[in-house]
Amino acid sequence: MYPYLTIGPWHPGTFGLLLWLAAVLAAIVLHKNFVRNGVDADALNVVALVLVSGIVGAKLWHELQDVPTFVLAIKRMGAPGWKHPLEMAGEFLTWFRAGFAWFGGMVAGIAMLMLQGSSARPDGLRGWWAGVRMLDLAAPAAAIGYGVGRIGCLTSGDGDYGIKTTLPWGVHMAKNALVPTPDLVQPTPVYELLFSLALAWLLWRLGSKSRPVGWLTGLYLVVSGLGRFLVEFVRINPPVFHGMTNAQVAALVSVAVGLATMVLARKKIPGPVLLDATASV
Repeated sequence: MYPYLTIGPWHPGTFGLLLWLAAVLAAIVLHKNFVRNGVDADALNVVALVLVSGIVGAKLWHELQDVPTFVLAIKRMGAPGWKHPLEMAGEFLTWFRAGFAWFGGMVAGIAMLMLQGSSARPDGLRGWWAGVRMLDLAAPAAAIGYGVGRIGCLTSGDGDYGIKTTLPWGVHMAKNALVPTPDLVQPTPVYELLFSLALAWLLWRLGSKSRPVGWLTGLYLVVSGLGRFLVEFVRINPPVFHGMTNAQVAALVSVAVGLATMVLARKKIPGPVLLDATASV
């Protein structure tokens, strides 16, 4: 694994580079979905705002799971004092480069997408329904962006890798990984990438036909939640609730919300945008 690349005097982190690639690919897919659905919105602007809010949400969710450690980190960042801004910035970047929670990023990203949907008014919808419709349009892009971003977690060695293994595709972490280990481990982010690409393909195909507003969003929450729940069985996260990890609990919440969303989408149809709600799935 390569947490950092060396390009002359520049040492960019691979996590940041893969995050940038994930955003670019997501923007391309979202733009194509806007075009085929006749939506007048700037996909690049949408993805940029969602990316920033998602990163902040993921970081805050992770930190708030251990408030005492979060408080100590804040004190450490402020220790150099305002007379030493570069040192404070260095401490902040060191703290910010690792420790992100998938569920926090998803919640923040969803909120930002809905906010932008209210402004873009896809398909002529307004308010709540416009936000939900934006979620539907963004579902394939979100799946691809998540999967590619996960590879950044693997290359940086930030602790999202799997348990010890003897499988031929097991990987070693570099000595300078953010969370190093001498063991051969399962490349769980690769599993998530493959799963996400398959999910993105499914959502894209299903999105080619008219569906009740919110149905695709619900499907995304259900399938992505199941994928995240299953991959946790071969990851190193410790159990915290009835033998489940934090991510598994969050994944079950995602599945439950997704199922409820799919059911409600079938019952509540906002205007003439959709075909018959009983159309085949």
